Amino acid sequence: MSSSPRLLNAAVIVAALGYFVDIYDLLLFGFVRVKSLTALGFSGQDLTDKGLSLQNWQMFGMLAGGILWGVLGDKKGRVKVLYFSIALYSVANILNGFANGFTDYALYRFLAGVGLAGELGAGITLVAEVLPKNKRGLGTMLVATIGLSGALLAWGIDKMFDWRICYFIGGGLGILLLLIRISVSESGIFQQVQTKSHISRGNFMALFTSWDRLSRFLRCIFIGTSTWFVVGVLIFFSPEFGKAKGLDGVLAGNAIALCYTGLILGDLASGLLSQYLRSRVKVMMAFLVLDVIAVAIYLGMPFNTVAAFYTCHFFLGISVGFWVIFVTIGAEQFGTNLRSTVATSVPNFARGMQVPINEAFKYLKQPAVLGSVISAAWIVGSVCLAIAFIALWGLKETFDTDLDYVEEV
Repeated sequence: MSSSPRLLNAAVIVAALGYFVDIYDLLLFGFVRVKSLTALGFSGQDLTDKGLSLQNWQMFGMLAGGILWGVLGDKKGRVKVLYFSIALYSVANILNGFANGFTDYALYRFLAGVGLAGELGAGITLVAEVLPKNKRGLGTMLVATIGLSGALLAWGIDKMFDWRICYFIGGGLGILLLLIRISVSESGIFQQVQTKSHISRGNFMALFTSWDRLSRFLRCIFIGTSTWFVVGVLIFFSPEFGKAKGLDGVLAGNAIALCYTGLILGDLASGLLSQYLRSRVKVMMAFLVLDVIAVAIYLGMPFNTVAAFYTCHFFLGISVGFWVIFVTIGAEQFGTNLRSTVATSVPNFARGMQVPINEAFKYLKQPAVLGSVISAAWIVGSVCLAIAFIALWGLKETFDTDLDYVEEV
């Protein structure tokens, strides 16, 4: 293995394209939620409630997949996970195009979630181990920024095709990516550990047998909580928030596209700033502060036009552009024998936090409780941001950490 591999190597390209497909699918449902559920016979409040349920089923799949693929990545290899996870996703998405009711729609969303769960974590782990420490932050930045542009493809595909065709296209992209991955080699760091039979690899329960490991694991999860409040609540339900502010004609697809355009720029900025400051934690803190400001403006400010409201979605996207730092921290906090387990489960557990976030939001906005989406979002968002700040406080800086080590389990 070269001591100084190129930044744009096969591992980075494959990981970036995998995350591209991940984001395409994750955001596609936000674009097709109303039209697909309407085509299946739902209307009114069901468009919101069934939409939340389907989103939750996908997140349950990602939680399960986060553990499954993470453990397999440490036991069998990062590249094998990249093969099998994208294969499952491709089949599930093609089946999703044939959904005829809520039950099978939910099943296919769950399976797609399981498949997608392996993409980001395995890809980031591979990139972090292949590149030297002075380049790995740039490598993960490329993965995140290229991958996030999958949201823009989903937005464009949604405008051109029927919702079923959109899912078929997602499955086709997965199959193409599977073929491309044949040329990717396994991480040299993992191969060295693999030859040492006395080292315990992929032991998920080991995260719970040491307070130090458990604390690091939980911190890595909770620092990303606010991202999924912003994306899963404020952006996903932008039409409902627009109505609450007296605005008609707010389209979720446009809000998502603008948010993810901001996210791409935010990830570029946070990645470069992290390289300049040689710190993950400082940049994470700065962006969390920016997130507080953006959420406060979104919920607290009046908007006279739809265009002004859309602009705020773009700002929200920039404010949660710390995702690249978040996933890099997860990969850098643990040794090689647990790295894939953590790096894969952390972003999926953080995404899975959207389930309790959604349920809390749904409960609080009920007429018998608060009766307002704005008030409900203030409470849920405040809790999410507070958790993120607490988790970040005291987290170990990992910018200069050498990753060629193992956890003593």
